[in-house]
Amino acid sequence: MSRASVAVSTVLALGLLLTACGGGEGATEVGAAQQCDGTLSPGAAEALERVMGAKTFQEAEGSGLRRVAQDLAEDHAKGNLHGQHPAMCEVRHQSDRPLLTVGFHLYGEDDLYDTGKGAKAPGRHLYAMGREAVVDDRSASLFVQCSSPELKGSERKPAPIEGFLRFSKAPSEEPAPNTPATREAYLTVLHSVTLAVVKELGCENNAGLTERPVLTEKKWRGER
Repeated sequence: MSRASVAVSTVLALGLLLTACGGGEGATEVGAAQQCDGTLSPGAAEALERVMGAKTFQEAEGSGLRRVAQDLAEDHAKGNLHGQHPAMCEVRHQSDRPLLTVGFHLYGEDDLYDTGKGAKAPGRHLYAMGREAVVDDRSASLFVQCSSPELKGSERKPAPIEGFLRFSKAPSEEPAPNTPATREAYLTVLHSVTLAVVKELGCENNAGLTERPVLTEKKWRGER
């Protein structure tokens, strides 16, 4: 499946989920640490507050940690890349305000960005975390490889797992600034949730992730 097809499928899936689960007025407000099934570290909770410009949020929508782990295990058993499943979590302050979504699926080699074949795009930055971490002003992706007893055969060929974060503001609002602070906030949130997922799966060596996010930018192939 091409990257363009995957992107369209992801947008459609998220759109259906939002239609089904959209928050209404009067929804209970909770703190950042309670978002994403409680997987946010203190640093990630602070990063989420900065990104969203709020201290409290609607009760989180999404499938939750264990369901994501089960979906990934089932997709791995079937060899199903880019499985379409409900997002791990969706974060809103108010129903008409910015939306931040975090989800997971298995990726293919063609999904990696740092190929040296023109994958770099204006505004996209590469970080030294996991197998590959890329981020811009609207999204972030964290690619890891997991060997786990829950993923049959992964001791021989690690399962490729992509965590992705998507951020959108209301049409009337300015897009998020593409600054180191914005990018690092996205990656801090995504790292924290991804770390919880790989721990839930029992990935060897936490799939190469450290307890703290690595926020060191690196050069693309061809620039080194």
